[in-house]
Amino acid sequence: MEIFHISAECYPVAKVGGLADVVGALPKYQKNAGHNSCVVIPYYDTKFRKENDFEIVHQGHVKLGSFNFPFNILKEKTDWLGFELYLVEIPELFDRNDVYGYEDDIERFLSFQIATLDWILARPTVPDVINCHDHHTGLIPFMMLYGYKYGKLKEIPSIITIHNGLYQGQFGFDKLYYLPEFDLAHVKILEWDNCINSLATAVKCAQSVTTVSPSYLNEINYSANGLEALFNLVRYKSVGILNGIDFEVWNPVKDTMLERNFSIENFEVGKQANKEKLCSLFSLDPTKPLFSFIGRLLEEKGGDLLPQASALALSENFQQINILILGSGNSPIENQLKSLLANYKGNYNAYIGYNEELAHLIYAGSDFLLMPSRVEPCGLNQMYSQRYGTIPIVRRTGGLQDTVVDFGDDGNGICHDQASVGDICYSIQRAIHLYEDKQQLNKVIKRGMNADHSWERVCQEYIEIYQLLINKK
Repeated sequence: MEIFHISAECYPVAKVGGLADVVGALPKYQKNAGHNSCVVIPYYDTKFRKENDFEIVHQGHVKLGSFNFPFNILKEKTDWLGFELYLVEIPELFDRNDVYGYEDDIERFLSFQIATLDWILARPTVPDVINCHDHHTGLIPFMMLYGYKYGKLKEIPSIITIHNGLYQGQFGFDKLYYLPEFDLAHVKILEWDNCINSLATAVKCAQSVTTVSPSYLNEINYSANGLEALFNLVRYKSVGILNGIDFEVWNPVKDTMLERNFSIENFEVGKQANKEKLCSLFSLDPTKPLFSFIGRLLEEKGGDLLPQASALALSENFQQINILILGSGNSPIENQLKSLLANYKGNYNAYIGYNEELAHLIYAGSDFLLMPSRVEPCGLNQMYSQRYGTIPIVRRTGGLQDTVVDFGDDGNGICHDQASVGDICYSIQRAIHLYEDKQQLNKVIKRGMNADHSWERVCQEYIEIYQLLINKK
């Protein structure tokens, strides 16, 4: 089976969030299972671009209204990621450092989608299935079905995988002329709430809709930023598949980013060595329980709760705990977190930004990981933390609910129901008591380290969906 994954992100080429981790792992495991799985993403001006070699496999022009952009399809020569990687080079639109955040993002990602389909159309063979990821690729299923020039692709099954339904790629009908010519009898398919909605279009047109956890599939039926009715309508073709993590990348036994490697047999010694390294970097006390946060400082992640929750927890447990924050996002939240240093130096610190090596060290050296998310379609951080013997403290939502069971129910973490300062602080108090009971603490750690979050299981679930769609053709 030949599978095309089309995405805006792919680790380690270009990463903003969990989308990149999934797209960087799933194709590799599909390839290991005997399928020809590849990834297509834009060619950004990133470190990966400068450090690897590529060959041009196709050239063309994207017509976007009155604009005409030349593009190249570049293939990474060595396939060292474990699958074929193709980059769509459109210099005028993607020769930039960041993945998102530009005024012309609509033009950028629409051009990317058109260029990708034009290349697929020009290939001697077509793929068996096309798996689109999030709204940045959401118009591909529509163009395959109704675009005049893409008739050859009409019978290829398409899947839309929703990593975060909050972001939908809306734009006005004044830009309708950007799309390649299509049968205008179907123009209403593009519309949701009086604008073109890329995600809604994909959900309508794709033969299958997948979300990155079963609980998130249930949640979007009543909370989906305006698309609730649509998700209810397509429930018959929707499946929630819990993401996995790449055990080759996230492995405390051989992770080169750690101060000391460890396994479930010697995790106490290994984690302590990493904790001491971490605490020395941030002037914290390695004898005290360390609570950490890794992620984007946004409301959906509960980032706005962190300044007050940290201050309250540190005040209530004066000089008894450490808190460390690694993240970036909302500037006011960043400033509030930085201002806490003045009052809690020695027990608190924050690294504003992102650092992959530091993230690995935090997973390995922390005792508890805070995830007070309002929305968490799947979440990978809680899986990483469990793999590294760090107990997740999570709000019961989305994939967090599917992967973390409270230790009071013989589970692998600490859970609370509300995204609130009070719930976070109460959970921290429970964690302190758990930390003092080393026998119970180690049981919870071992349950987390033994959890099966492997991609082999996930890979097979996707393959079964693909096969079902192909058999229906």
